[in-house]
Amino acid sequence: MNMNRRCFLKTTAAAAAGSRLFCAPSIFAAGSPSSKLATAVIGCGERGVTFHVPAATEERLVALADTDDKQFAVVTRPPKSKRPAGDEKRVAGVDFSKVKKFTDYRRMFDQIGKEIDAVFIATPNHHHAPAALMAMQLGKHVYCEKPLCHDIFTARRMAEFAAKHKVATQMGNQGHSCEGARRLCEYIAAGAIGKVTAVYAWSNRANGSVGPRPPQEPVPAGLHWDEWIGPAPYRDYHKDLHPHEWHNWHDFGNGSLGNMGCHILDGAFWALKLGHPTSVEVEEMLGGSKECYPLGTRIRWEFPARDEMPPLKVYWFDGKKRNAKGSAAADNDTPDSIGSSVQNLPPLVEELEKKHKIKLGGNGALYVGDKGVLWSDTTCASVRIIPEKQHRATRVPPARIPRIKGSHVSDFYRACRSGKPACSNFEYAARLTEMILLGSLACIAGPGRKIEWDGPGMKCTNLSELDRWVKCPVRKGWEV
Repeated sequence: MNMNRRCFLKTTAAAAAGSRLFCAPSIFAAGSPSSKLATAVIGCGERGVTFHVPAATEERLVALADTDDKQFAVVTRPPKSKRPAGDEKRVAGVDFSKVKKFTDYRRMFDQIGKEIDAVFIATPNHHHAPAALMAMQLGKHVYCEKPLCHDIFTARRMAEFAAKHKVATQMGNQGHSCEGARRLCEYIAAGAIGKVTAVYAWSNRANGSVGPRPPQEPVPAGLHWDEWIGPAPYRDYHKDLHPHEWHNWHDFGNGSLGNMGCHILDGAFWALKLGHPTSVEVEEMLGGSKECYPLGTRIRWEFPARDEMPPLKVYWFDGKKRNAKGSAAADNDTPDSIGSSVQNLPPLVEELEKKHKIKLGGNGALYVGDKGVLWSDTTCASVRIIPEKQHRATRVPPARIPRIKGSHVSDFYRACRSGKPACSNFEYAARLTEMILLGSLACIAGPGRKIEWDGPGMKCTNLSELDRWVKCPVRKGWEV
């Protein structure tokens, strides 16, 4: 059933009974502001088990939804090695026999929607938007994993829904709540490294592949395959999809950049006041196919001048780079056959590590100004000017950005109760996600095919064949 009709029917019933409209924000469903919020988790895979379920149990967990029956057992009896000690203790106190379980979140909303105040979404990327849009349309607050969604059109729609339905929202780029991210913005604003003209970011993730789609296989017992496919184009089950490899595929994920970009590039987007780029291009890639993202990339975005900031180029390096064994990938290649054993790093990283005898890690970003270089780690939690001597000599700028008390999740719960936006609410998160998804779009276009981007018009002005990926089609039954 279409969610508009579902919402209409429940609103009509509520009005007839003299109660508040069901489609309005449902914070008062939990009683007074001091009472526990009723929470649900959609997606109980590794991230759901290790983060979202413990987060949801900080309030009152009432429902779980996952397309794989095995995950319900994992949630209730998780391996201790998968959880921090505090989470293990907190989850151990939950009576999971009273938590309702669903293999389709549409049914969850239909059957117990009125009992839920807030949802946590940790599904594959292609399910982020329909789950979040359904929840927001029913007045539920939403915490959603990064990236916010699977295509650019839907990113804007999610921001519009959040504003229209006046619900609290938060994307799961938890570094945005950290002291380091704010300090990064303040260093840049204070001119600590001068005018920034380039950013070099990198990740050791290699969420991609080569070659054709694997052959069809029987659906594993307990996996509800049609529900797993959800809004994406239908295909028969094959390996390299569930539970994690979906990141590699155009129809379900957004590659290494989609996996890590909202963490690593969040600082650049925030501190350098990035909006719409004028272009994006894959300069080099290793592997990839008509259906899969590459195993390694070098991507370049170009941004115009902003306020008093000069034009900027942002570079992204991920995955592996071709070693002496490697050659251009073909449809019959395998990841091993193209020789991808060395991490793909910006040359500046290797140069600074050698010169200053430091290690900058498998994920991070370098901000290059006319007076110096600044480094941030995976989530911008740690920020340093390079070299260390210059960092220590640089005056720490005044704290001008409000600090978050507690965690990224507690910031979300505060927003649910107070109405004050969380720090990575969907208005901000959608804009950051657009930048990330443009890089994924460039991977689909292929190396050397520069995308000229009309941001306000939300279209590629020179490669119209990419429009199908700017707004992905939605399978019947999953429209919102």
